[in-house]
Amino acid sequence: MSTTRKVVVFDYGFGNVRSAERALARAGADVEITRDFDRAMNADGLLVPGVGAFAACMKGLKEARGDWIVDRRLSGGRPVMGICVGMQILFARGIEHGVETEGLDEWPGSVEPLQADIVPHMGWNTVDAPAGSELFAGLDADARFYFVHSYAVHDWSLQTTNPAMRAPLVTWSTHGEPFVAAVENGALWATQFHPEKSGDAGAQLLTNWIGTL
Repeated sequence: MSTTRKVVVFDYGFGNVRSAERALARAGADVEITRDFDRAMNADGLLVPGVGAFAACMKGLKEARGDWIVDRRLSGGRPVMGICVGMQILFARGIEHGVETEGLDEWPGSVEPLQADIVPHMGWNTVDAPAGSELFAGLDADARFYFVHSYAVHDWSLQTTNPAMRAPLVTWSTHGEPFVAAVENGALWATQFHPEKSGDAGAQLLTNWIGTL
């Protein structure tokens, strides 16, 4: 019996879907690029990419019913992973050029401009992953990942009060100031960087995610 996991890369018009497809296939998944509702709902894992503006990504996602798919999957404990702006839209709001846009509100917090001498943050950077991270398992502390972004989440406020529930694991990076680089929260995982563009380190990270599906 095959143990290959089916992963849908949700194609809502924003994101490097072909790069994600190749990287996930390299990591051992059976990958399909689609916005088909049933296929996205029934896959073992759903990957939500994202590039460009927060508001535009949210508009495209809603038009493709992706907001409903993400919510329904998570309600049933079905794995979802967001990448880059696909991570940012999981937060409550994004603020770009003074304009506030509602996100999916899976996590509290705002996506706001990076305060750094050089923006966008473009290139390779290390991260500070917490103990017990499954996403970064098997990766050295000095592993580098590829970032391209001008906005980020600077504060993490979600806390778990139920001792029976595992607290979210938050990974940080720094470019001018600390920002959230990745989150592991039950069935919902996300990265600000692009694992599909991060070479062997990114491949290991995607392999880790697929291994949990």
